[in-house]
This record gives sequence, C-alpha cells and structure tokens, in this order.
Amino acid sequence: QVQLVESGGGLVQPGGSLRLSCAASGTISSIYAMGWYRQAPGKQRESVALIISGGRPNYADSVKGRFTATADNAKKAVYLQMNSLKAEDTAVYYCYADLMAWRRANYWGQGTQVTVSS
Repeated sequence: QVQLVESGGGLVQPGGSLRLSCAASGTISSIYAMGWYRQAPGKQRESVALIISGGRPNYADSVKGRFTATADNAKKAVYLQMNSLKAEDTAVYYCYADLMAWRRANYWGQGTQVTVSS
C-alpha cells in the first residue's frame, strides 16, 4: 500500500531553478532513508541525493553546491531544490525511500521529468 508520488518537474532554462517534492503514503511506521535518483536518456539510473535518517544529505559530486535535499519525516516527504540547472541535469527524477510498513523495503516513485534547455 506504500506509494511515493513525485511532483515539481518541468522545463527550465539553463541556470534556472526547480523544486521537486515527494510524498509517501500508506501505513508507514519508520523511515530509514529518503532521497532522489535520476536517469537520463541512454544512461543508468544514478543517485542524486540521499538522506539517511538523522544524518546529512549525501550528494553526487555533479550536483554538490547546486542541489539541496531535505527530508521531513513527520510529513513522510523529501524535497529537492535544484539551482543553477544545467542541460546535463535533464533526466527523469525518481523519489526513493527505505522505510518500514508491513516490512522494511525500498520504494520508488514513478518519476518526474526535468528538462533543462534553452
């Protein structure tokens, strides 16, 4: 019954900003980690930002200084503020969570498209 739903994707010019949101629903008892992955055309899915509960976000080198991930465990949500966007950031962005519902498991959102183009 757990679902992760992303929102906030869209088309933005290079140098622009975008904020992604992800909300988890279902009977969730504990969240161990939440974060974001992305997959560009013809490329493997890669980690963008991951937050282990109680810790600092871990970022891919390619987004450090530009992206900021935050988690709100009370709201069962995670956000990704993306600034100074580059064409290379174009990808489908997926929300990720490691959480406890009926069992502890990894969950994925359906993805939201981010396109950076002039």
